[in-house]
Parts: sequence; structure tokens; C-alpha cells
Amino acid sequence: MVQRRLPTFFQAVCIGITLIAVIILIAVFLGLILFSSPEALIASFLSDEIWYAIKLSIITAVISTLICLIIAVPIAYSMTRFSFFGKQWVNVLLNLPLSLPPLVAGVALLIFLSPVTSPVGQFFTGLGIYVVYTPMAIIIAQVFVNAPYMVRIARSTFAMISPRYEHVARTLGCSEFGAFQKITLPMAKNGLIGGIIITWSKAMGEFGAVLMLAGAIAMKTETLPIALFLNMSTGDLDMAIAAALILLIISGTALILFEYFGKDVGDVYA
Repeated sequence: MVQRRLPTFFQAVCIGITLIAVIILIAVFLGLILFSSPEALIASFLSDEIWYAIKLSIITAVISTLICLIIAVPIAYSMTRFSFFGKQWVNVLLNLPLSLPPLVAGVALLIFLSPVTSPVGQFFTGLGIYVVYTPMAIIIAQVFVNAPYMVRIARSTFAMISPRYEHVARTLGCSEFGAFQKITLPMAKNGLIGGIIITWSKAMGEFGAVLMLAGAIAMKTETLPIALFLNMSTGDLDMAIAAALILLIISGTALILFEYFGKDVGDVYA
């Protein structure tokens, strides 16, 4: 009979702190779930405002995630496979939005795209395209903030795939793009799916940059985080909690799916 070893004092302390952290998290989220009565929550879930916020959040998050994917794949592949002048500084610039508070990113975008302060904004306005304080601004803010996350995940995925597979495909007659399409992309499928899931989840919850560029306009630029903010500001806690619970469910589901699809990616998200 094999005897199980008792944990050492150091192991017990580490496990104990982990359990305490888990208990605190569960208690905090249970407090959120149990604050409102079921009747009030159901009424809030069925309101036109929450349904508008859900639809707008899903549509903008899907579009911005697809744009992030289109941008991230070539960037991540070039950063893992090619050498070029200034690559280190390019890496720093690409990761800069990760270290910026979203509010700062939102202010920068607002100044860059405003028809009052920017030639770029004036150019778009001259074409009849209004960006600031529109749903288009939500998508732009989400892409700007979340694309670096997708790049990191895709880059880690490509880095774990040996370039030898591509070299063998090239010797068998594949072009460079053909080797990438037929060899690398299929091998990176799970990692990219994991990146898509976590990027979409972050887009659904993006607040700071969206608030600065798109504003907090009810039933126009009202995503779920904006709905939470507006209803907290007006004291409608039931509506705010309904939005918060939807975001909590989305985040939890996304993390579970990311753990499944992105298990071979590494701890890039953290």
C-alpha cells in the first residue's frame, strides 16, 4: 500500500493562500448574484435596454474580433519567423496598448479621430463618415485595445510550431504562402481559436476606450459595460447587476473554452 506524503509546511501555506483566494472570489461573486431578487433580475434581463446592449455588444465584438484576427495573424507570423531591422522596437510598440490604461487609449483615439482636433477626423467627416460617438467608434476602440492580446496569443502559437515543417513542405514544392496555409495554420488552429474566444470576451467587456471614443449614449452606443455604468450612475442597481451578471457569464464561459482550445498556447493571456 502506497502511503501519501503529507504536504510540507511551505506547500500547506501556498495551498492555504490559494484556497483563501478562491473562497474570497466565490463570496464576492455570490454577493453580486444574490443581491437582487429573482423577479427584479428577470424583469431587468427582459428590458429593451439590456437586450439592445446585448445585441450591440455581440455585433461589435464579433466584427472587432474578426478584424483583430486578420491583423494579428500576419503580424504574429512575421514576428516569429522573420528577422528585420528594428524588430525589437516594433515589438515594444505593438505591446504598448497592453500597458496603457484603456482610458488613455480612448483619449488618444478621440484626439486622432475627432473632426474638431484632427485632419484625419475632418477627412472622414468630409466623406460623410462620422466615427466619434457612433457604433463604429466602439469597434475601433475594441480593435485598438484588444488586437495586441490576439497578437500575443497567435505569436505564442506560431512560436511553438517548428519551422522545419514549413521547410519540408517547401522542398516538396509548396510556395511560402502554401506552406503557411497548408501546414502552419492547421497546426495553429486550436491556439487561434483560443485567441478568438478570449479576444471576443475582452471586446464584450471593453469599457474605458469605448467610453472615451463612443460615449455613453443610451440605446445608441450602449454596450453591456456602458449599460452597467449608466444604470449605476442613475441608481438603477437591478439593471446594472443584470448587465454585470451577463458579462460575468460571458467571461466565465470564455475562460473555460480558452482553457480547452488554448491549453497548448501557454500562459500568454496572463
